[in-house]
Amino acid sequence: MRPFSQRSGADAAHDRSFSRRRVHRRLPIPYPTFESIRKLWPVVNFPAVLRIIGLLLMIEGGFMLIPLGVCLLYQEPDFEGFAVAAGAALGAGALMAFGIKPERSHMAKREGFLLTALVWVFFSAFGMIPFMMMGRPLSVSDAFFEAMSGFTTTGASVMDSICRLSHGIIIWRALMQWIGGMGIILFTLAVIPMLNRSGGIQMFNAEVTGITHDKLRPRISQTAKSLWAIYICLTLALFGLLVAGPMDIFTSVCYAFSTMSTGGFSTSDAGDELWHSDYLMTIVTCFMFLGGVSFTLLYRLVHGEFRKVWANDVFRYFVAFILVFYLLFLIPIYQSGAPLTVRAFLLEPLFQIISFISSTGYTVPSFASWGAFVLALVFILLFFGACAGSTSGGAKIDRLIFLLKNCRNEIVRSIYPNNILTVRVNGRVIPHDVIAKVVAFLCLYVLIIAVGGIVLCALNVPLIDAFFSAFTCISNTGLQTGITGYGQTFSIIPDAGKWVLALIMLIGRLELFTVLILFSPSFWRK
Repeated sequence: MRPFSQRSGADAAHDRSFSRRRVHRRLPIPYPTFESIRKLWPVVNFPAVLRIIGLLLMIEGGFMLIPLGVCLLYQEPDFEGFAVAAGAALGAGALMAFGIKPERSHMAKREGFLLTALVWVFFSAFGMIPFMMMGRPLSVSDAFFEAMSGFTTTGASVMDSICRLSHGIIIWRALMQWIGGMGIILFTLAVIPMLNRSGGIQMFNAEVTGITHDKLRPRISQTAKSLWAIYICLTLALFGLLVAGPMDIFTSVCYAFSTMSTGGFSTSDAGDELWHSDYLMTIVTCFMFLGGVSFTLLYRLVHGEFRKVWANDVFRYFVAFILVFYLLFLIPIYQSGAPLTVRAFLLEPLFQIISFISSTGYTVPSFASWGAFVLALVFILLFFGACAGSTSGGAKIDRLIFLLKNCRNEIVRSIYPNNILTVRVNGRVIPHDVIAKVVAFLCLYVLIIAVGGIVLCALNVPLIDAFFSAFTCISNTGLQTGITGYGQTFSIIPDAGKWVLALIMLIGRLELFTVLILFSPSFWRK
């Protein structure tokens, strides 16, 4: 080592820096104080999140006045449960909305994800109160499962008999699905304009289904209002057409809510209102199809942009998907000896295909006689679902298109490794990171079905029922396990299993990442 006098300026500077680092290390470590902890704690702006949830609970309490009024109209005792639930939601919401004063109102990505996930849990927690206070009360596990199934438009039920329910409970089940169909957060963005500048786009992206999201209007609140306006108009149109047929007003309201939301809750045990009328079956089939189309395309259709709608690759794949499965359905229907009628060979198969692909879940009585081949096709329909940006469940046809085109490119690249191949949808090149996210989504989707099925098996649920229940809940279809010919309703699931399935419903409705990210340690680190 050279003497200090002969060392360069750079060496001397390095020594001084090293000396400062050594002195710094000798300093005592200060004890954590309340002020230092408080500065590190607000990774997530909890007060702002809870305040918005309070405003939403007040809106839910307002919605509960509808079934309360129905109970009073039909002179049913279940009005007490709705009175308590509405009072609890309004009281807790007012306390959170006006009692919590956040230091900063801005919400970023973390707050958007947390609010989007929590609001569905809060809505289900207050929405289950009427089920626990009705004439045949449900347990806490059953009531929460029923409420979560309603808000996520899954349509799974633990009710043994719908006919024994009051009119208030029946319309509340349908109304829950209608609220959750377009999205609770999307409704919030439409009615609370201040969120437009405070995390609105993050919440919009976290709740609206799909890979990418297009804003129809300059402000996110205007986009939310446009989508909800289309949703309301379609619901009113469906209600008018149902009333014009052989259906009473109350039943028409319930089916308008559950069909437009593609939820599938019925007003009777067998859905007799639909099966005896070709007119009703045709109308419901058309509106289930519209519920499976992206509402962005419906917005363009309303504004006369017909060419853009038909030029959309996803829409054309959606129509082609239905037609291909219709031709496949005809084979076992013909073999089953069904009568050669328009109803048996046109209405029923189209109704059933669109019901499954849109995750509505209505089934016709003759479906059971179509055989195992149709059941295998149904699994494909349930897995992929309809278009992104719709009210339907499943992994979405958009992701199927991305996956197929990417697989084709990889096959060609194995022969010509130097070729530069891209995935194009609607004339646009899809970035590689989006393709990677699609692949990750589908892998997680299958993994959640597997884990959910294994957990239910550990709770002594039969093997077929366990995996089918996890599959139908994450796809938000809610078909009863009896469709496999093995089990019956979701009432056979133990209480712990119902909480697991409720979580799977929420994960499926919010398309995995919005919920799963909350279990990541990095989400809670600054």
